[in-house]
Formats: sequence, structure tokens, C-alpha cells
Amino acid sequence: MDVLDLTRLQFAVVTIYHYFFVPLSISLAAVAAGLEITWLRTRDDKWRDLTRFVGKLLIVTFAVGVVTGLVQEFQFGMGWSAFAKFYGDVFGPTLAIEGMLAFFLEATFLALWYFGWGRLPRLAHAATIVIVSLGTILSAFIILAANSFMQNPIAYEMDPATGRARLTSFTELLLNKVNLAAFPHTLSGAAMIGGALLLAIAVWRMAAEPAHRTLARLGAWVMVAGGAATALTGDHLGKVITSVQPMKMAAAEALYSSASGAPFSIFATGKPLPQFSIEVPYLLSILAKGSPTATVQGIDDLQAQYVAQFGPGSYVPMIPVAFWTFRLMIGAGMLAAAIGALYLWRTRKGREAPRRLTRWLPLIPVLPAAANTLGWIFTETARQPWIAFGLTKVADGISPGLTSAEVIASLAGFTLVYGVVAVVWFRLIRHLARQPLAPSADISDKSPELAPVY
Repeated sequence: MDVLDLTRLQFAVVTIYHYFFVPLSISLAAVAAGLEITWLRTRDDKWRDLTRFVGKLLIVTFAVGVVTGLVQEFQFGMGWSAFAKFYGDVFGPTLAIEGMLAFFLEATFLALWYFGWGRLPRLAHAATIVIVSLGTILSAFIILAANSFMQNPIAYEMDPATGRARLTSFTELLLNKVNLAAFPHTLSGAAMIGGALLLAIAVWRMAAEPAHRTLARLGAWVMVAGGAATALTGDHLGKVITSVQPMKMAAAEALYSSASGAPFSIFATGKPLPQFSIEVPYLLSILAKGSPTATVQGIDDLQAQYVAQFGPGSYVPMIPVAFWTFRLMIGAGMLAAAIGALYLWRTRKGREAPRRLTRWLPLIPVLPAAANTLGWIFTETARQPWIAFGLTKVADGISPGLTSAEVIASLAGFTLVYGVVAVVWFRLIRHLARQPLAPSADISDKSPELAPVY
């Protein structure tokens, strides 16, 4: 691997690792806010105890997410300074605002929520966790605007004095049609992983804590609702991506020749053209353009078009990676939602879930986590060779003078540290899950302090 491939690998490792915690923070903050509001409305202490439990999970996850997010942003200066220098005036404001939200808004109000039990009026205390939840959602929207610029560059012009891109409208950048489509899809995926984590913990602890039965069904509902929303928003996102990056959708199907009424392959073997496949007729045309008879451009036609438009070179991404990540993403997400729906059905009206189902449910977060990760791998690799689609290639964005030894050393360091952080996070979450929910007699709503996180 040359220095470019190593730098891409490092960015992928750092970003994928960071994204394990981002959707969890978004969903756990929203669930904690909903639980506390429910407690205020019902005065049932069960909801207060569940609020505190979910809040502890959020604090641990949020802390890891902030730290890994800083490293992820530093990557632009470490490995991609040429890209950061040229597009910094466009890209920079989104990163700066997102960082300020994470540090000043979310962190501040999360601290107020944690230390405010018994000190703040109930409504004011509930408002702090609501603000945290809104802050995580706003952070996601703004950072997705930065990524959406890479998918569909808009709201910029070239500055003749500096020779760099200059932002023309921050509002237009935020309202990029790719961002408006990707944002709800991202929130839906976040709901799936958050619900899955709560379901896994609650099923694991249900025998010792009857109140976890409520949390288990809540987690399952959140996961199933997130799965349904992911399918709907993903359909819209696919059509938007097809309009701005037709090569990405062609790569997702390994469609080399343009076709009307194009089918979608559930499974295929052979290269470069599938020699055996299980197809759903017309589905690719529906996914790409919303019509069963629509024409979907093929890889060969798009390659010729891009050569004429951008000059000689290969504009074809890694087809096997695009093909299989797209299918595995959909499959993992659908399977997770189906398992959640099965759990809800088998536990309706107070029934007990069968042992052969519950024994595997503690592993359920793996499925939505895999779906989220595979979705991002597809999104980024199927855009290749562009770092900003149609403008700048990946090879042009790397830091000048960067050596393979430097990248290998930093990648090894990140991998080691992140491995340790993963173990610490897992052990903290497991420790919290083993703790009993705070009994009403031990911790009242007037108590000035909350039980320690660890």
C-alpha cells in the first residue's frame, strides 16, 4: 500500500470507530429526554429510574464520542491538508460550529442534567436533557452538511485572489439536497442502534430487574420504528444520490450497461458481469428513479461520459465493495428490525419471550452497528476517485510530504489507543448494566446527588 492508500485507511479507521458512538449518543439523548418527560407527566418513579439509567449510558458514550470526534477532525490537517487548504473556507465553518455545539452546548447541559438532580426545578432539569438531545441532532445536521458538500459541491465560488474555494451561502450549504435526504436517514439509523443497545441490556438484566421489561419493549419499539424510517428515508436518499452521483448507484448494482426497467440483484456471482444472480425485476429503476421503466445509466456509459467531461482516467469505484456493502447494509438493517418486531410480538400482553430468542438478543446491537458502518463505507468508497465529487480527486487532497512511515506509526497508535478505549467503554457499559435501578427509597427526586457513573 502506498501513502495514499494508507492515509485513506487511517481516515476510514478513525471515522468508522468514531461513528460507533455518534448514533448512540443521538438516540440515547432522545430516549433519556422522552423518559424524563414521561416521568414528569406520570409521576411514576419507574420512569425516573429508567431516565437515570439511560442517562448514565449516554454520559459514557458521549465522552468517548467527543474524544474520538476530535481526532477525526484532526485528520483533515494530518493527512488531508491539501483538501483542507483548498476547501477550508467552505468546509471549516461546519466543523467549527459542530465542535462548539458538542463542547459548549451538549457538554454543558449534560453536566447540568447530571449534577442538577434535586438542585434544579423539575421542568428546568428536564429542559437540560431536551437541549442535549436537540444539540446532538443539530450537530448531526451540521456535520452532515460538510459531508454532503463532498457528495454534491454547492454554495461555493473560486476566489481569484487566493485560488481557493470560498463559501457563498452557509444557508445554501446546509440545505444541500443531499444533506436534507441524508439527515433523516442518519437519525433513523441512530434510532436503530440506540434501541438495540437498550433492548440488549434490558433482556440481559430482566430476570434481576423487572423494570427492565419496560425498557426492553421500549428499545424494541425504537429499533423497529427506526428500521421503518430507515427504509423510507433510504429510498429517498437513493434517488437523490442517483441524481448527483449516477455512478454510485450503477456501482451498487454492478450495472455496466444502461438499462430500462433495471432489476436489483439480491445475490450475484461472477465478474465483471454477474454470471449468476437472484434478481427482483424493475427494483433498481424504482430505487434509483421511482419508476419501474426508468432508465438507469450503466458504468461503461458513465465512464465514457466522465472521460469526455473531466479528462482521461478511471472514474469507476471499487465495484465489489460498492455491490456488497450496499446489500449487506440493507440486509443487516432489515434483519435487526425484523428481530425487534418478533420480540414485540412474542412479548405482547405481558407474555414471556422464548428462551431461544432472548439468549441471542444481547448481541442484537451488532446488526444496526454493522448496517450504519456498511452504509458509510458504501457512501464514501462508491464516490471514488473523488474527494469532492466532480471537482477534486482523492489523490489531490493528501498532505504534501506525508510519508508511509508517518502514516503507519500514527495508524498503529490510533489502533492501539482506540482498542483500549473500546474495552473501557464496554466494561463501563457492562458495569452500569449490572447495577440495580435506583430504588425510590434510596434516591428520591429531591436527592441532591445522583449515584456515581462508575
